[in-house]
Amino acid sequence: MIRAGIIGATGYAGGELVRILSGHKEVEIVWYGSRSYVDQKYSSIYQNMFQIVDASCMDDNMEALADQADVIFTATPQGLCASMIREEILQKTKVIDLSADFRLKDVHTYEAWYKLTHPAPQYLDEAVYGLCEINRDQVRNARLVANPGCYPTCSILSVYPLVKEGLINPATLIIDAKSGASGAGRGAKTDNLYCEVNENIKAYGVAGHRHTPEIEEQLGYAAGKKVYLNFTPHLVPMNRGILITAYASLTRDVSYEDVRAVYDSYYEKEQFVRVLPQDVCPQTKWVEGSNYVDVNARIDPRTKRIIMMGAMDNLVKGAAGQAVQNMNLMFGLEETQGLRFAPLFP
Repeated sequence: MIRAGIIGATGYAGGELVRILSGHKEVEIVWYGSRSYVDQKYSSIYQNMFQIVDASCMDDNMEALADQADVIFTATPQGLCASMIREEILQKTKVIDLSADFRLKDVHTYEAWYKLTHPAPQYLDEAVYGLCEINRDQVRNARLVANPGCYPTCSILSVYPLVKEGLINPATLIIDAKSGASGAGRGAKTDNLYCEVNENIKAYGVAGHRHTPEIEEQLGYAAGKKVYLNFTPHLVPMNRGILITAYASLTRDVSYEDVRAVYDSYYEKEQFVRVLPQDVCPQTKWVEGSNYVDVNARIDPRTKRIIMMGAMDNLVKGAAGQAVQNMNLMFGLEETQGLRFAPLFP
């Protein structure tokens, strides 16, 4: 059995990790870390885990946890994982960080966008960006994985094949994204109150959202050059789910069949990326509660642009499910282990 510890187990992403790992036949959770709820029964915080999880919450002592766990998941605010990580820990255990601490390779970019001094820049080169569909081989051999952000996961998987194959001009790329309220975390914030969110939709982080450089960096690797794009997220009144609609100019005349062939060449063997039939647009309801990403595209011949679309669950493929997918690769398990659950509907 793989012994897993979770630091930040009582946030939404951490709670989803507990739910998924509780059903994973190769994993035992040995540490439910939560600085806010030390010594409280985990099931008293998440009542859906009543008579499923009997353990109490522990602190966020990564050094003590490293002596007990084969893998540590950190579902914590930016800066916390990097402040705790050190060589002695990585020699004992593997770490999958769900924050942004190790996603960006350039420390100055991280510090500029996150307004933090990076506590452990020496690990930026080593950390593997854990988007399995692109970096699978590197993840297998990693001891530190940077789990991608939710918006970047959906955006990159929807756009990456067409950037990589040179079908679109990345300089013209605009990504419009929408997310449910759980994407903002479980902390009490006025902007996330029911009366603020219900019957409302709003843009935020306009021209300055922190996921922008993450998307640019990964698409830059695909394009073989620096990429700059417009990324605008919106908060919509639902619990979970992400929908992205991306627009870009085509570099040459292509048919839908040409575009479909590109998507299929990248994703036909992927277990969790579903390329939908022609003219079927992704919907968040079709992926809710699952590790699937649905993608598709439509060409606008009038403007010579293409519209790329993607939908996924921000807490599963956008956080906990992807982290488990990474763990499976790191320990030589079947990549889909513990993740073969169908989306919820309705």
